[in-house]
Amino acid sequence: MNRLVLSTLALALAGPAAAASRVDVVIRGGTIYSGADAAPITGDVEISGDRIVYVGPTRRTPAVRVIDAKGQIVAPGFIDAHTHPDTYIRSADATERLNLPWLAQGVSTIVMGVDGGGTPDVAADAKTLTAAKVGTNLVPFVGFGAIRSRVIGQDDRAPTPAELAQEQALAAKGMCEGAYGLSTGLFYAPQSYAKTDEVIAVAREAGSRGGMYDTHQRDESNYTIGLLGSTKEAIEIGRAAKMPVHFAHLKALGVDLQGQAPQLIATIATARAAGQDVTADQYPWLASGSSVDASLLPRWASNGGYAKLIARFDDPATLVRIKREMVENLRRRGGKESILLTSADQPWTGKTLGQMATQWKIDPVDAAIRILRVANPEGTGPAGVGIASFNMADRDVDLLMQQPWIVTSSDGSDGHPRQYATFPRKYQTYVRERKVITLRDFVRRSTGLTADIYRIDHRGYLRAGYFADVVVFDPVKYAPRADYIHPRVPSVGVSALLVNGQLALANGVTTGAASGRVLLRPTPAGCPAS
Repeated sequence: MNRLVLSTLALALAGPAAAASRVDVVIRGGTIYSGADAAPITGDVEISGDRIVYVGPTRRTPAVRVIDAKGQIVAPGFIDAHTHPDTYIRSADATERLNLPWLAQGVSTIVMGVDGGGTPDVAADAKTLTAAKVGTNLVPFVGFGAIRSRVIGQDDRAPTPAELAQEQALAAKGMCEGAYGLSTGLFYAPQSYAKTDEVIAVAREAGSRGGMYDTHQRDESNYTIGLLGSTKEAIEIGRAAKMPVHFAHLKALGVDLQGQAPQLIATIATARAAGQDVTADQYPWLASGSSVDASLLPRWASNGGYAKLIARFDDPATLVRIKREMVENLRRRGGKESILLTSADQPWTGKTLGQMATQWKIDPVDAAIRILRVANPEGTGPAGVGIASFNMADRDVDLLMQQPWIVTSSDGSDGHPRQYATFPRKYQTYVRERKVITLRDFVRRSTGLTADIYRIDHRGYLRAGYFADVVVFDPVKYAPRADYIHPRVPSVGVSALLVNGQLALANGVTTGAASGRVLLRPTPAGCPAS
């Protein structure tokens, strides 16, 4: 039976008093998880305009639309703490901008500008996205990578005092225009060229304006300073900059690191016990999403940009050195069959690096270099280098997921199923099948706790006065459909999703409503008067 029931009620039947209290939407008779750490109740959620006006036992309030939620889960719209949505939200196609990969999972709000990629031009970007109309709410960060690239370019060197002042000014600009904090991706060139003191100096501009430090940390494996050394560096950056620290997609990556989740947790727990605000997010997959260059190339090889990388490939002596380090990086990633090539519309799409090496009758590292030599249309980088890298262990993923300071994220990137299937996978695999966490924990760490960590105002909870971001999903049918070979298949089981009070998804089908908003923070102290 169709669970979504549209009812237009006659005022004459309800009477004057009832008509005065009529609401726009009632979600009736569902099992309500509020987003708080509390037991569910059975009842109704009532919505007028873009706000929730009532959550509680059924009271038969008349409404323009009634959604029958009996036997279903009603929760705040999910908040994805770490995403890469540009393919969708910046598309020329209005349907693509609805952001179906996330809507079909029940996600109403996504955090963007992560891994250091967020533009310092936050206000202009928000204006563009608002005018274009998008399907989900957007929470922007200003990115250290975007800042450093604008000031220094792709070079491996420290900034001059004048350049550091420019970096700081750009960070302050982003915060004053509504960013939630500074994101970094210190694993990636050219951000990896920055020393800790440079990052602290820039981060202070965000911290002094109430922002958080959100980081894809320098090393999730043992490429450079090691996982624990990197974790301590991020904690020190937050301490020195006087700001909360949030670890993006926390993990122990690679064959040498599997089993180190207890030490990783202990490092963060020590900082938390000392009073520091440290949290993390995590995706429920054993394969990370990355690129051939980020995973296999030594960082020095990318110094100066793509043209200089190709020149280094063309120099025989330098190529020998590059390949020697790539062999070790491939080993730490688990070998040639652990690298699945995921970029769309390439000869290697859906094949492992080992399979391409066999097909081309060359060494796996040579196969990787062959892929890296294929330039994008602009000539600024390689064209199709996305990968899924199978490098994590169940025991680490499970233990991290159980920590009360870790929330859900997809790290949703093109070509990896996590973009389309993270939240239902976490529910199906880790709640229903393996019982690693409870349903209450799943909802809490996908809604209210995430909103608390990011300080997203009046979202993440089903409470009167809060914005009406609400998901209704079938506890049996809610499930992923995307996998590593078919990564772009929408999830199923969401009966209804409302974003800012507008029905965005009904029975798994988009309604066409582009009701998402760019959620800019209020202007903090220390900013120029507008």
